[in-house]
Amino acid sequence: MTVTAIVGANWGDEGKGKMTDVLSAASSYVVRFQGGSNAGHTIINHYGKFALHMLPSGVFYPNVTNIIGPGTALDTGMLQKELQLLEDKGVPAPVLYVSERAQVVLSIHRLFDELEEERLGSRGFGSTKRGIAPFYADKYAKLGIQVSDLFDEARLRERVERLLEPKNIMLQHYYNREPIHPEVLMEQLKAEADFLAPYVKNTTEVLQKANLNGESILLEGQLGALRDPDHGIYPYSTSSSTLSGYAPVGAGLPASSISRVIAVVKAYSSCVGAGPFVSEIQGEEADELRGLGGDAGEFGATTGRPRRMGWFDVVATKYGCSIQNATEVCLTNLDVLGYLDEIPICTAYELEDGSTTQAFPVTSKLNGAKPVISTLPGWKSDITQIRKFDDLPKEAIAYVEFIEASIGVSIRTISVGPRREQVIERR
Repeated sequence: MTVTAIVGANWGDEGKGKMTDVLSAASSYVVRFQGGSNAGHTIINHYGKFALHMLPSGVFYPNVTNIIGPGTALDTGMLQKELQLLEDKGVPAPVLYVSERAQVVLSIHRLFDELEEERLGSRGFGSTKRGIAPFYADKYAKLGIQVSDLFDEARLRERVERLLEPKNIMLQHYYNREPIHPEVLMEQLKAEADFLAPYVKNTTEVLQKANLNGESILLEGQLGALRDPDHGIYPYSTSSSTLSGYAPVGAGLPASSISRVIAVVKAYSSCVGAGPFVSEIQGEEADELRGLGGDAGEFGATTGRPRRMGWFDVVATKYGCSIQNATEVCLTNLDVLGYLDEIPICTAYELEDGSTTQAFPVTSKLNGAKPVISTLPGWKSDITQIRKFDDLPKEAIAYVEFIEASIGVSIRTISVGPRREQVIERR
């Protein structure tokens, strides 16, 4: 059995899209198991540059079956746009299945997301306004609509009416908006059903058979460990579990099926959205790092917002790798740091009570924490053409080895540029 989960160890934005693209070449299946269109994976290949929000990252390989699993928040409109984008750029039509058990993000979810962020103002959580929190709230309140419901008109109407009962009360009496008539949603969902019909499948059955046959399955996570609602920086988190432990649940595989967990970690820190970020830097220092990061700078693939920047955070990354149960680490964007004479690293936190800790604390203690910074010598050179670990400058090797020793997980892969071939395998 060869089931691999590729997940983020930090706040998201670690570079998972590129690494999923690289690993997809040797996979039979690539599966989205959680989240929706609220985060994007950036991929650069010979077709161009793509920011995928809904499609699995294996869509550029004709040998891969791409699956949107039952744990995802299915944004049909975004899925349609991305498939059209692939066609427009000359990408062959991918093999794509959508789980009949996945639930659908509705226009009313996006509306409530926007209204609530507007109401909260400066107290908001940095939502992407893609409807994710309202979607998951309805899912667990048993008001959600599954893909299979779209093909049973009587059942769909009953589900829509039940959903709108409490929603319309909120719209009228809390947000001072007009109620939504069931027929409006029914018409939208009938159109979505027509589009989705060719892709809908019992994906749990497909994956379980593939697993029994020993086929290679790659489970693609969204965001990172620190955005997990149980183990992350709650309430500045997403609304579904970002952890590898949830991957078999969201995909429809046995809990014991995963044999390899790759935690993706950036060589410095970045995040989009609100919440505590201990190693954060500001001003010109942040602008310089942001401008050099990635292919076109550090800006959110979904929102376009400038990412908040910081130095590598040992405390957060060690914790993230631990709760992801990482068997190995992929370190991305190492090349970006080649401009620095000295490279700062956050090795511990100083808490408000004056104590120092190397254990990642709860959110209430993170808010007043300050970074304890150490420095390592920089290598002051371009490493984007290097493909062997031993060919890296000795300072770059020392930086990688310091991080590896600090987080306690082997760094097996190093990315030295945005393209799929700019990778160093360290075995």
